[in-house]
Amino acid sequence: MGEQTFRVAVVGAGAAGTLTATRVLETAYEAGARVALTLVDPAPGTGRGVAYATQDSRHLLNVPAGRMSGHPDRPDDFVRWLGARESRDVGPGEFAPRSAYGAYLAAGLDEAVARHGAGALRRVRERAVRLAGADGDAGRRIGLSSGAVVEADAVVLALGVAAPGLGWAPEGLREHEHFVSDPWVPGALDRVPADADVLLVGTGLTACDLALTLARPGRTVHAVSRHGLVPCVHAEKPAASGPLPAPPPVADLAGLRRWLAVRAAHYRRTHGDWRPAVDELRPHTTALWQGLSATDRDRFLRDDLRLWEVLRHRLPPRTAAALDAARHSGQVAVRTGSLVAAEPSSDGVRVRFADGGTSCFGAVVNCTGAEASVRRSQDPLVQDLLATGAARPGPHGLGFDTAADGRLVAADGGARRPVWTLGSPRRGNLWETTAIPEIRAQAIQLAESLAKEFSRIIP
Repeated sequence: MGEQTFRVAVVGAGAAGTLTATRVLETAYEAGARVALTLVDPAPGTGRGVAYATQDSRHLLNVPAGRMSGHPDRPDDFVRWLGARESRDVGPGEFAPRSAYGAYLAAGLDEAVARHGAGALRRVRERAVRLAGADGDAGRRIGLSSGAVVEADAVVLALGVAAPGLGWAPEGLREHEHFVSDPWVPGALDRVPADADVLLVGTGLTACDLALTLARPGRTVHAVSRHGLVPCVHAEKPAASGPLPAPPPVADLAGLRRWLAVRAAHYRRTHGDWRPAVDELRPHTTALWQGLSATDRDRFLRDDLRLWEVLRHRLPPRTAAALDAARHSGQVAVRTGSLVAAEPSSDGVRVRFADGGTSCFGAVVNCTGAEASVRRSQDPLVQDLLATGAARPGPHGLGFDTAADGRLVAADGGARRPVWTLGSPRRGNLWETTAIPEIRAQAIQLAESLAKEFSRIIP
C-alpha cells in the first residue's frame, strides 16, 4: 500500500484484539490516515476468543446486555444490534448468550473494515511465537509457527485470558487420557464419557457453565474447590441506588475491608441488597489496587481473592436457577476439598481427596481458571518475550509490566519499543482489566497512542 501506510499487527483475535482492531481502523479513518492492519490468530473466527467461542446457548454473559456495548459513546449499541439480529425488543437487563456477543464484535470489525477499505485488514490464521526487532528499530517482526514473518511498525498483544493453570494437578493426572486440561479448547469435552460421573476442579463461572453442559439424567457432575464457593447471583431487579459514591481514601487493606462491610450493611438496610456496595467499587478498583502496599496486595491475593471473585463475578439469574435445579435433582453436586492423588481405573480416573476419600470419575475437567503467573505460561510467545527481555512480569507476577498507556516495559525497565498490550496481561498493574468496560477503554487509549505514532511517520 506504499510508504504512506502505517502497519499495525494485532496478535489475538478475541474480544480485546477485535475491539482494538476496530478502534484503530476507526481512528485512522477519522484522521484520514492509511493503515494496514494484520490480525494474527489461529482461530477460524474473529471476536470470540476463549470467552465467546462457546456455542452452548445456556452459556450466558454474566453482565446485562445494556452494559456490553463496544462503544462507550453508544451505550445501547449491543442492545440495538441484538434486537435487530433477533427481530425483537431486547431489554438492557437481559443476559444474552456469549456466542451472540462474539458475533457482535466480529460485525463491528466488519463495519470498520468496510468503512476504511477492504485492503485495510489482513487475517493471518497462525500462531505468533516470537517477536524480534532492535531497540532502535521502528518496526517489529512477528515470527509465526510456520516460520513466516509478519512485519509491522507497531504491535499490539491482545493475548486474552491465559490457559488454565495446572499447578494443582497431582502426579499422574496431567497425562491421563480423560483429563481435560482446558475445557474451552474446541473438542476438549469429546473425551468425557457420555455415561459416567464427571469431576470439575473449580467452582467458579467456568464450572457453572460446564456443569449445565455436562449434566444429564443418570450422571452426577461433581464440582470441588478448596473453598466450595459458587458465584453469587445477580439480582432479578437491581437495586435503584442512584449515583454511586466514590470510596474514601483508604490507607490499607484492613480499611478497605471495613469500608466495604459498612457500605454493604448500608445497602442491605436501604435497599435489601448488598450488591451495590461491590458495584460502586468498580470504577475505582484500579486506583484502590495501586494505592495498596505490595504487602497488602499479596495479602489480598492470598486471603481475599476467592471471596471477592464470588461477590464480583456473579451468575445470571437464569444460570443460577438452572444450576439450583440441577443440584436439587442430584445431577450436580458441589463440595469443599482438593485432590492429592489420581490414578487410572477401569472406570476412568480414581481420585483421592485431601480428606482421605476416594472416588472414580469418567473424566476430570480443569475449571480452575487462567494461570495467574506469567512465568508459568506455556505460550511460546510469552516465553519468548520474557526470555529475550522484551517484557518482564507485572507486579506479583501477574501479566506483563506495562507503562500507563499499555506499552510493554522491558526487562531493563524501559518502555521504548512500539509494542503494547491490553486486557488480562495488564492485571498486575491495573487489577480490574478483564471485563469489556475496561478493555474497550484501553482499546481507545491504545488507538490514540498509535495515532500519535503514525502521525510522526505519515505526513
